[in-house]
Amino acid sequence: MKWDFKQIEQDVLAEAKEISSQSQLESFRIKYLGKKGVLAQIYASLAALSVEEKPVIGKQANSLRKIIENIIKEKKKTISHASSDIDIRNLIDVTIPGVATEQGHKHILTQTIDEICSLFERLGFVIYEGPEIETEFHNFTALNIPVDHPSRDAFDTFYLEQEDKENKGRYLLLRSHTSPGQIRIMKQNTPPFAVVIPGRVYRPDAVDASHSFMFHQIEGLLVDKDVKFSHLKGLLSVFCKRFFGEDIKMRLRPHFFPFTEPSAEVDISCYICKGKGCSVCGRKGWLEIMGCGLVHPKVFEAVGYRKNAYTGLAFGLGVERIAMLKYGIHDIRLFYENDKRFLVQF
Repeated sequence: MKWDFKQIEQDVLAEAKEISSQSQLESFRIKYLGKKGVLAQIYASLAALSVEEKPVIGKQANSLRKIIENIIKEKKKTISHASSDIDIRNLIDVTIPGVATEQGHKHILTQTIDEICSLFERLGFVIYEGPEIETEFHNFTALNIPVDHPSRDAFDTFYLEQEDKENKGRYLLLRSHTSPGQIRIMKQNTPPFAVVIPGRVYRPDAVDASHSFMFHQIEGLLVDKDVKFSHLKGLLSVFCKRFFGEDIKMRLRPHFFPFTEPSAEVDISCYICKGKGCSVCGRKGWLEIMGCGLVHPKVFEAVGYRKNAYTGLAFGLGVERIAMLKYGIHDIRLFYENDKRFLVQF
């Protein structure tokens, strides 16, 4: 087959002048450089040519290919620049309503934790966060909780299958309170010190309006020489008034905790009925908010402190309970359901 390379080149140049878009350029490329294009046909025909004709036709085909590739290269630049000059305003309908991006905020529990910790920070405390996977020693033994105590039963604590090799092969567990942080702080530091320990805790409770298998606590610990119960009462009185309001009254009721002696429950006057009695406070006029006491001497003994060298105060509160009391929330499950209708209120 005879090829008129001069005519083909003229056709190529003429068609190139008409190209003004990417689609036209692609059609041009396929026509001449595609698998079934003109140049592919020329190369295929070489097999039928004589030995003398093959190098001549091959050289002309390669020259034509180079011309076409240069045209495509230049046209790509031209078309690209032309596209960048298009007025973007002609491509956007500015009358269409925009899509607003909603701004998130901290969860109500995080806000409560931050507020409580901030109050104690201003009173000279520092924040410490302990591990959620604990040993039996830190969670129970060092806190003067005996082996036969109900809380050490498998029905009341999440035990793990991992072994605690440092403590004679006993199993590890998910901490059931933030009090193990007290033990770690005292083992690592020499008094005086004052810390608050916020964090998640775990207990295998059936989920209902007032219970959850996971919730949050904040533990407080102050150790020094000659710490008295009056210091504890004054500290918690300041906290209650700053957190719940200056008109709030506080009282202490005798109680029992293995790791404090003496121990007490802390009540505040009902913020709704002002102590007169209502459905929120059970007609009693008081709301229970936390437990507290002076650190038990056996706890100091467990961490290696010299006998009678130090005294200390400790307190612990449930964050969910505090938030429910302050904001009038009646179901703990609302904190974890991620219902936007609830979360946006705080």
